[in-house]
Amino acid sequence: MSESMIPTPHINASESAFAETVLMPGDPLRSKMIADRFLENAELVNNVRGVQGYTGTWQGKRVSVMASGMGCPSIGIYSYELFKFYNVQNVIRIGSAGAMSEKLKVRDIVIGMSAYTNSSYPKQFGFSGENAPCADYDLLSKAVEAAKSMNLHYLCGPIFTSDCFYSDSPDSAVLQKLGVLAVEMETAALYMNAAATGKKALTICTISDHLLTGEALPAEDRQNSFLDMIRLALTIA
Repeated sequence: MSESMIPTPHINASESAFAETVLMPGDPLRSKMIADRFLENAELVNNVRGVQGYTGTWQGKRVSVMASGMGCPSIGIYSYELFKFYNVQNVIRIGSAGAMSEKLKVRDIVIGMSAYTNSSYPKQFGFSGENAPCADYDLLSKAVEAAKSMNLHYLCGPIFTSDCFYSDSPDSAVLQKLGVLAVEMETAALYMNAAATGKKALTICTISDHLLTGEALPAEDRQNSFLDMIRLALTIA
């Protein structure tokens, strides 16, 4: 695909439609909620397959928000097209995750320093060993400092990007012993795309359920109640 091919197969937007930083929730409804609640003069710039993308301003700064869908293949497509064809410089994933650590409670925030994964997505980049997808340090350090100043209950550390939502694998117990904080389904692909394109990426997740206690938030709460995470991402956008 040519680098000048805009619109792309999955994003029907003009070349200048997106801001330098894009916040990327998984859920299109969360994307709309963020645009409606936080952005001024938000404009719908993409709605291909119902994956809603908006651009507006927050505290005078131009910011975009667009959904990624679920899993590495989906965020892999959208983040790659944003990085490669729309010249987006930063993608901040804002999503939900399942806690794997006793140090976390439901609604706590996790900042993903690195991503273990069982996905085959990183293998396409040609390295014969095991990949180590990591966040951009600049975004990571800004998020940590902002979380401190906002008095948020957060942890920063490794997360696990899984290809399986339902799984009987013993991996969870092994990863808990290795200090992995939480499990989600997108970060490894996002971090690999950022590395491959020379751009920046960070994942900030809110704990929506707990693998150790069984506690879980309903879908409506996951869609609408993660406001601290959203404000944190906007602060560093």
